[in-house]
Amino acid sequence: MIRFKVVVKYSGHILLFNSLFLLIAAAISFFNQESSFQALIISFAICAAMGTLPQLLIGRTGEIRFHEGLAISVFGWVITCLAGMIPYLMWGGEFDLANAIFESVSGYTTTGASILTNVEALPMGLLFWRSSTSFIGGVGIILFVLLILPEKGSSLSSFYRAEVSDLSKMSFTMRSRHITRIIVMVYFILIVSQIILLKVAGMSFFDAICHSFTTVATSGFSTRNASIAAYDSVWIESITIFFMLISSMHFGLIYGTMTRKKYNLFRSHPTRMYVLVLFIGIVLIALQLTKENFYSFWEAFRLAAFQVVSLASTTGYATVDTANWPFFSIFLLLYFSIQCGMVGSTAGGIKFDRIYLFFASAQKQLKQILHPEGVYVARMDKQVINQKLELQVMVFIVVYVLTLSLTALLLTTMNIDGMTAFSASVATLGNVGPGFETVGSFGNFGHLPDAAKYILSANMLLGRLEIMNVFALLMMLVFRRKR
Repeated sequence: MIRFKVVVKYSGHILLFNSLFLLIAAAISFFNQESSFQALIISFAICAAMGTLPQLLIGRTGEIRFHEGLAISVFGWVITCLAGMIPYLMWGGEFDLANAIFESVSGYTTTGASILTNVEALPMGLLFWRSSTSFIGGVGIILFVLLILPEKGSSLSSFYRAEVSDLSKMSFTMRSRHITRIIVMVYFILIVSQIILLKVAGMSFFDAICHSFTTVATSGFSTRNASIAAYDSVWIESITIFFMLISSMHFGLIYGTMTRKKYNLFRSHPTRMYVLVLFIGIVLIALQLTKENFYSFWEAFRLAAFQVVSLASTTGYATVDTANWPFFSIFLLLYFSIQCGMVGSTAGGIKFDRIYLFFASAQKQLKQILHPEGVYVARMDKQVINQKLELQVMVFIVVYVLTLSLTALLLTTMNIDGMTAFSASVATLGNVGPGFETVGSFGNFGHLPDAAKYILSANMLLGRLEIMNVFALLMMLVFRRKR
C-alpha cells in the first residue's frame, strides 16, 4: 500500500530544488531589467510555497518502500513538469497552456523539442530557466534529491531502484548513495569543462552555460534559432560533438576512465561497438552526400558527424537542415534516433546496450536451435546476463516499439502527414528532439494541434521514465482499486 503523505512530502523536496533555479533565473532577469522577472519571481514563490508546506505539515515518514519510491519517481516528474510550465504561462508570448506544458516537459525530459518559432525573443532569465530544466532533468531530479536526503535504511535503495534501470547498474558494485555521488560528480565535471572550452572557442559566457547545461543533459535546447549552426565554428562544433558523445555513455565508465580503474570506456566492448556503429553511420551518410553532389567529402563528413552524434546521443542540436537529404541518410538518422545512446547516461531511446543484448540473446537462441543439448548464455563484457534481465530487455523493446507505433497512429488521425507523425513519435519517445518533415532540424512543434502536443508530452515522460515504471505504477493503482 502506498502512503499518499510520503509521496507528497518527497515531491515537496523536488519542488524546493526547482525553486532554487527559478530564483537564479529571476535574479538574471532582474539584473537585466527584463519583462520576465515578475513571471519568474512569482513562479519561484509558488514553487517554494508548494515545496515547503508538505515539510511543515507532514511529520516523519519512516522508511520508504519500493512501491512508494516508484510512485515518488513517477509523480515527482509529473509535478516537476507542471511546476516548470508556470513561468512560461505567466510570461505569455507563444506560450498558451498546451505550449507551456510541451516546453516544460521537453526541457525536464531532456527531449529538446520546442514549440517556439523565435527562441531569441525570450529574455535571458527565461532562456536560463529553459536550459535549467534540462540541467535538472539530465541527471534526474530524483537523483539530485537522493544526494541531499539523509540515509534512511532502505529508503535510498527504494528511490534508486525506481529511478535507475537494472541494466545500467551492471557497471557499479557500490552502494546507491556512492553511485549517486559518482553520477552527479561526473555530470558537473563535464558541464564545467564544456563551459570553459566553449568560452575559449568564442561563445559568450551566458551561451556557454546554457549550451553546456543542455549538451551534457543531451537535451539540445539552444539560445539561438539556428542552433549550433548560428556560430558557424568548427571548434564549437567539435567541442559539442565530443561532449554529446561522452554524455551518451555510461557515467560509471566515464568515472572509471577518469580514475584509471580497470573497468573503463576503453575496455568496455559495448562502448567500443557503440562508437564503431556511429562511425560507420557517419561514413555511409558522408559517402552518399558526396556521391549525390550535396557537399565535398570533408564537408559532408563534418555535417554527418554532427547530425549522427546529435541524434544518437538524443541531444538534437543541428548544423544543417536535413529535410532535403537523400532518404537513405534520413533512414539512418531515424535508426539512430530509435537506438540512441547507452544505459547509465543522460540519453534516451531504446539504448545501444539493449540492442547489443538483443543480438547476443538472438545468437544464443540460434545456437540453442542448432545444438538443443548445449547450454549457452548471453554475455556483456564477459558478464553472464541472467534470463530475468534478458526477458526485461526483450519486453522493453517490444513495449517501446508498440508505444511508438500507437503514438504515430494517433497523430495520423489528426491530419498530420506520415513522416511527421512517425518521426515526431520517435523524437519524443526517445527524448531526441527534432524529427523530420515539418518537425525537422530547423522546424518546431508549435504548428501541431493541441491534442498532439499533449500526446507527445506524455510520450516524452514515458521515454524519460523508460516506459515500464509508468505502466507498472498504473497497473498497481488499477488493481488496487479493483480490490
